[in-house]
Amino acid sequence: MRTLEQSLERLVALRTFGVKPGLETTLALLERLGNPHHAFATIHVAGTNGKGSVCAMLESVLREAGLRVGLYTSPHLIRFNERIKVDGEDISDKTLAALFGEMEPHAAAVAAEGREATFFEFTTALAFEYFRQCKVQVAVVETGMGGRLDSTNVVLPLISVITRIGLEHTDYLGNTIEAIAGEKAGIIKPGRPVVCGATPEEALAVIRNTAQARKAPFVNAAEAVSVRRVAQDLDGQKVSISGGELNYGPVLMAMLGRHQLENCATVVATLETLAACSPVAIPAEIIRTGLSKAIWPGRLQILSRDPPMVLDGAHNPDGANTLAASLKELFKKRKIALVWGMCNDKDALGFAKAMGASSVRKCWAVPIDTERSLAPDKLVQIARTEGWEAEPASLSVALKQAKNWACEHDGAVCIAGSLFLAGEVLNQIKDEGCSCEP
Repeated sequence: MRTLEQSLERLVALRTFGVKPGLETTLALLERLGNPHHAFATIHVAGTNGKGSVCAMLESVLREAGLRVGLYTSPHLIRFNERIKVDGEDISDKTLAALFGEMEPHAAAVAAEGREATFFEFTTALAFEYFRQCKVQVAVVETGMGGRLDSTNVVLPLISVITRIGLEHTDYLGNTIEAIAGEKAGIIKPGRPVVCGATPEEALAVIRNTAQARKAPFVNAAEAVSVRRVAQDLDGQKVSISGGELNYGPVLMAMLGRHQLENCATVVATLETLAACSPVAIPAEIIRTGLSKAIWPGRLQILSRDPPMVLDGAHNPDGANTLAASLKELFKKRKIALVWGMCNDKDALGFAKAMGASSVRKCWAVPIDTERSLAPDKLVQIARTEGWEAEPASLSVALKQAKNWACEHDGAVCIAGSLFLAGEVLNQIKDEGCSCEP
């Protein structure tokens, strides 16, 4: 029997098969496993930005309500185990190794009959089998890429949820907002409600029309729920929430940023829709508590306060726009030292232009630990077109120098550009024995 390390190496090797959109291989693997995805209820979440935060909030509330909850998200920041949780706990190394052993003969049989499962297809099937073995009552499942042909789209959810849509993965999903919205809307199932978060009008129209064609009840979260910020500091933000029939009163959310207000509205609209279409009706006080406990690492995460250091996984222009607005709200006119690393398939120039509105003055361009890393020298060139003082550096050097610069200039440090980078930073903090501030 393989060790966990050997199994993970084997799983990572499946990445060489790349991205192969389609459901046939996942369905074949699940069928050999006895269709574990039929054993629990599902809330299926797609979108460009905000889907991870929405999943984290939904999971927290459902768990607070006493349900046994599975959570499947991607990518992980430090360890593969983060992708698959039950009741807030990562899958253990021992269980993961055992599941690899159980699944490999089935994966080999599927490969012999058709094609070998990709990394994400195998991982999705493994997560669903784990949820069945744990007797999960409801799973919150995040799509990997797109929606229509994403491996997770084998589920028949209680509710589909679509968060804000922007341009991403244009080689696979199309190069217009409408085309990408069409792919995301592919998770909508006939007769099953869909909740749509705040999103561009052209995307909203596509999602609404798809829902109508599939006779799926359509809920516009921005119209169904109002979330208003009362106050915000580095500890979190106090918000007032009112829904269709309930006033939830004040909630102190740990998640920072105005964008989390629209994500919160999407979550509350989803929970109210859940109450209307299933026996799961969660009291307002449970929703308040669940929202207050929800965290999502690597998203406007405060690492230190003197000087302030913020870690964010924003990696596209829409995400950079949101990040820039959040930095202005949190730090007003303080100058920003940016530690920046990106993948070579992302729009680095668009990211920089969006971040240019955030008072960035100094930039350290760093490599990230992936074969897709964009060369720091290329990032430096882009940074200088935005008028930033920029230089290449290793991550450890960049963090030290950025912190010193922020102290000298009464500024703040922002680390952004990739979830790979966010994971490296968190791993470095863990190795140094430091603890991040909430």
